[in-house]
Amino acid sequence: MDKMSLNEVRSKFLSFFEGKDHLVRSSFPLVPQNDKSLLLINSGMAPLKPYFMGVDTPPHKRMVTCQKCIRTGDIENVGKTARHGTFFEMLGNFSFGDYFKNESIKWGWEFVTDWLKMPIERLWVSVYENDDEAYEIWNKTIGVPEERIVRLGKADNFWEIGLGPCGPCSEIYFDRGEKYGCESPHCKPGCDCDRYVEFWNHVFTQYDKDEQGNYNPLPKPNIDTGMGLERVACIMQDVDSIFEVDTIRYILDGVVEISGQSYGVDPKKDVSIRIITDHIRSVTFMVSDGIMPSNEGRGYVLRRLLRRAARHGKLLGIKNNFLNILVERVIKVSGDGYPELREKSEYINKVIGIEEERFHETIDQGSEILKNYIEELKLGGHTVLSGEQAFRLYDTYGFPLELTKEILEEERMAVDEDSFKAEMEKQRERARSARQDMEGEGWKEDAFSQLDQQIKSSFNGYDTLTLPATVLAMVKGSEIVHEANIGDQVTIILDKTPFYPEGGGQIGDKGILWNEACKARVIDVKKGHNDRILHICEIIDGKIGTGVMIHTEVDRESRISTARNHTATHLLHKALKSILGQHVEQAGSMVTLERLRFDFSHFQPLSDEEVERVEEIVNMKILESLQVDASEMAIEDAKKKGATALFGEKYGDHVRVVSIGDYSMELCGGTHVQSVSQIGLFKIISESGVAAGIRRIEAVTGLKAYQYIKEKEAKLKEVSILLKTTPKEVVTRVENLINDLKSVQKEAETLKNKMATGSVDEILSNVNQIKGINVVVHKLAGLDMDSLRNLGDHLRDKLGSGLIVLGTDFNDKVNFLAMATQDVVDRGVHAGNIIKEIAKIAGGGGGGRPNMAQAGAKDVSKIDEALKEVAVLVERQVK
Repeated sequence: MDKMSLNEVRSKFLSFFEGKDHLVRSSFPLVPQNDKSLLLINSGMAPLKPYFMGVDTPPHKRMVTCQKCIRTGDIENVGKTARHGTFFEMLGNFSFGDYFKNESIKWGWEFVTDWLKMPIERLWVSVYENDDEAYEIWNKTIGVPEERIVRLGKADNFWEIGLGPCGPCSEIYFDRGEKYGCESPHCKPGCDCDRYVEFWNHVFTQYDKDEQGNYNPLPKPNIDTGMGLERVACIMQDVDSIFEVDTIRYILDGVVEISGQSYGVDPKKDVSIRIITDHIRSVTFMVSDGIMPSNEGRGYVLRRLLRRAARHGKLLGIKNNFLNILVERVIKVSGDGYPELREKSEYINKVIGIEEERFHETIDQGSEILKNYIEELKLGGHTVLSGEQAFRLYDTYGFPLELTKEILEEERMAVDEDSFKAEMEKQRERARSARQDMEGEGWKEDAFSQLDQQIKSSFNGYDTLTLPATVLAMVKGSEIVHEANIGDQVTIILDKTPFYPEGGGQIGDKGILWNEACKARVIDVKKGHNDRILHICEIIDGKIGTGVMIHTEVDRESRISTARNHTATHLLHKALKSILGQHVEQAGSMVTLERLRFDFSHFQPLSDEEVERVEEIVNMKILESLQVDASEMAIEDAKKKGATALFGEKYGDHVRVVSIGDYSMELCGGTHVQSVSQIGLFKIISESGVAAGIRRIEAVTGLKAYQYIKEKEAKLKEVSILLKTTPKEVVTRVENLINDLKSVQKEAETLKNKMATGSVDEILSNVNQIKGINVVVHKLAGLDMDSLRNLGDHLRDKLGSGLIVLGTDFNDKVNFLAMATQDVVDRGVHAGNIIKEIAKIAGGGGGGRPNMAQAGAKDVSKIDEALKEVAVLVERQVK
């Protein structure tokens, strides 16, 4: 067996299946598309789910991929073992209703033996215990000896996730030799020792599991295989650890070189070396796919991995920023397989470099403070850090809770997470209260008020998205500055700009400012006092100073998407007036590149018919291709022309009037399309109330509207597949299912009552006498309170005289009932007091009248104990 590089294995795999008429598909991004169930892609099959589910039509019936994946479930074990990692590559070949077991097995064996040239005598296979078909193919067709085929149970060799497509698996194993074994004479695949390595799983998706647990054969079964690239590389290179594989070892050697440490000498330092090696692979690929560090979601996963790697660099004695050096190593060894790494190398380096820099600005101080906390704990003989102290580290020094926990664990200490969460909630409440006064860094009046009053801006962006401008002033934080460097966030004022500042409900433009010496990303644009337009920017390259000339460039796609939505609000406003009446007035709006939100005065919810009519009118106007014109005029002239002014809006002597054909005319300073036909499509996605007399419509336009409809269509297809019908027949199918369910529920209720009442004689055969009173205590199963009362009535009537106490579990809860005839009530028996006491035992409460009472409780395991108490209570009550 030749030693083969990881990249060579990947290339051979893709080439092999391309030769078998498979479409070679580049890896999907790590960010799932239209899949809210995943934060990050974690398997080769995950991005192909729509094809397997029949929601989307695959581009080819046969596909092959090498999919980049992230899994963080075992993050605490990364570095501590030789096999755990957060980033990995999954090789996979897939068939969507085309070939099946015979080809999958045959080609799998051909690739492993002919292309990878693994020794046949060291290869084993497993099949699902009942899959005789796969067994026969391996044994009769391929020729694998009977003694090297292992049948394994459902836990090992059957793939299913709830309902839907599922099927048996067949796995290929490599025998690493006796030195890795457990010395058991029965050692073979399925054993817990390290001798047999499973490296290629073939999933035969041939069944559809229904709600009754039946496995129905699929008319067109699928193939889904998965082979971990790093694991195969370990076998091909005859190494014990993924960190010894050539490409990963190259990155690890970089960590060793930068840190000046030796690998394989100090186990504790080895953990840090492996953590950095793994995490830098993950963060490099995540950033290349557009994930940015943040405090939530996948951005938080990225930040956590990056900061964890940076901290372990410090543990190894690395003084300066070093992650960018390792990024270059990742790109060097993976750039051929993933060209986007090379294409975005500058961007990746900047994002990671800035994040590492920000982390190091606070980590030193935070580490020192935590060190002091730990010393104080040791002196006091304590092992738990208070939540208040942990939160102070997080809030003031940017120290993640996970990092605090990790450092404490190294000292065999812990943190009070409950009180940490309480402090976090207090902070959120403070933030909610203060949010209305916050406009972000650089948006502070005291700084801008110090500027020369002659510093003003003009907006020249209605007809152009680019123009040269001069930097007049910059504010960083609360200070006026004359220079800003890479990584800085500053507010820049230009003499003129094509960037639209947030106003009139429309968000500010985004884009870039650049010249030969710098590049700045425009994050937001706002209106300032004194006719100033404030560009909130992040310097992403070089440095910028005041007085320099700079090119301005508005992001075209963002501008046109926002313009579509803004023009659509004008059409919507007019349509609402025509359908609901002239009382409709705009009460607020929000126009972004994603969607539009329109608040208006109206006193009741819109009916479905009204929503449809409004939507139809707007789309009819779009189809008319009405021209959109804007003109400046005196406000009085505008009013005479009939232009609509927004209630509460302040206007100057001269205003801008936006006209849409002869259909709509409004005073508006926003940006618009030239013709309503550019809107493409208008789709209302919600109608709701936001305040007394104020309704809200949210809608999408253009491609967003198209995507919205496609998603709904996909959902409808998904539902129709689950219901085993066509989208056209979904409603009929659901109606039939509801009727069937109602019928079944009614029959079940009738049957339950019959069963309960049918057991009356059996229950009464166990009457006990307590002080001359007939007492019936009985436990039942699965009765709701109504059924319990019906049974109690039957028992009381047939008993004639006495006390009846019943207990039952229903939907993991407890129901108790007590009934007493009047004669035993006269003797002191009180059903309400009895129920109250026994319900307490089962973690519940209740009560009632002397002759009838009921209660609920939580602990079904306490029913017997509670019912035993009845006799004691009757003894106390009876006179």
